[in-house]
Amino acid sequence: MFKLFNRQTKTDTSIAETKATTSTLASPQPWLFDLFDAAPASSGELISPRNAERVPAVRRAVGALAEGVSGLPCVVYQTGVSGAVSAITDHPLSDLLGITANDWTPAAAFYEQMTRDAVLTGNAHAWIARNGDGEPVELTRLRPGDMTCDADVNPLDPPIYRLQGMVVDRSNVLHIRAPSLDGVSGVSPVVACREALGLALAIEKHVARLFGRGARPSGILSFPGRLGAEVAARVKASWQAAHSGSNSGGTAVLEENARFESLTMTSVDAQLLELWKQSAIEVARIFGVPPHLIFELDRATWGNAAAMGETFLRFGLSRWLRAWEGELHLKLIAPEDRRRLTIEFDTDALTRTDLSARADAYSTLISARVLTPNEARAREGLPPKDGGDDLVNPFTTSAKAPTMGGLTSG
Repeated sequence: MFKLFNRQTKTDTSIAETKATTSTLASPQPWLFDLFDAAPASSGELISPRNAERVPAVRRAVGALAEGVSGLPCVVYQTGVSGAVSAITDHPLSDLLGITANDWTPAAAFYEQMTRDAVLTGNAHAWIARNGDGEPVELTRLRPGDMTCDADVNPLDPPIYRLQGMVVDRSNVLHIRAPSLDGVSGVSPVVACREALGLALAIEKHVARLFGRGARPSGILSFPGRLGAEVAARVKASWQAAHSGSNSGGTAVLEENARFESLTMTSVDAQLLELWKQSAIEVARIFGVPPHLIFELDRATWGNAAAMGETFLRFGLSRWLRAWEGELHLKLIAPEDRRRLTIEFDTDALTRTDLSARADAYSTLISARVLTPNEARAREGLPPKDGGDDLVNPFTTSAKAPTMGGLTSG
């Protein structure tokens, strides 16, 4: 019999006691599920971060969060003496956070995979490599499970990180957590909502079995008397030749008192489809994404799609962006620079509306002397123009100097 051994060490002062328990694959112990980060749901489905993505709605919801983070520019901002905040591109962190996390990983790919790890497993870790001056020069993603954080420490004490069992300096660990239930370690939505995801996976399997083993024909030809094998084969071939493929929809001619009965969807089938659709809505609720982002478009319209996108940013994606920004600010910026420098994701690319709406907004902001024309042009990726740095209202300020009797004053 195949057996797995779990060795648990319990320390009581100076006495160390080691005991071994056995577990079989046919009758697994609870610790075996913990070993593979999986547990069965009441539906009978085994739910883990890996097989949860077998549900298309889960994969799309996780992708919406991970791709949402990776698609936003990560910018280093500097607060000047006057209090004005401006982006800086010549800081070493600008290249690290905006272009390449390391020599083999683009920054966008790093953010996407780390966010995916955090959403699915509850925790994502990366190693911060520093130069001789202590400045960060590389960010390297670690596989889930390589890095652990002690969950039983006093909340008032700093966390203790172990890389493959060896304690490491916490300042060199970038840790992105899912929402916590115990206040210390992140708890993945896959674990917290295992029953709902188990139901969704069970429905997927049931529908696959329904069509794989019990697929129904479009209709039935019946005859009052018994047909011989040769006649039945001839009638079947004749019917398919006359009414299948490009010939479908024509007029049927029946012989031998034949009757054709069309098979339609039953009420049970309709309820299954409704339950299938509801499971997709439940997945969207679990991961905090609007249904239209997992392509459940029953209630999406051209009018409310933009509003749902704003809702996604505010109530779904924003939580992950704040987690990223807080961790990057804490681990990558020196303590003496934390009041002067900040790291933020630029969400303008996500909330940007159509060109006409942006033009109206810029016109209002420039006329109210909130933005200069060059600042508006910079937001559109356009070069500055002469005279565009003046904070004036173009609708009330003349472009020419005032004149007196046709002569220029002064």
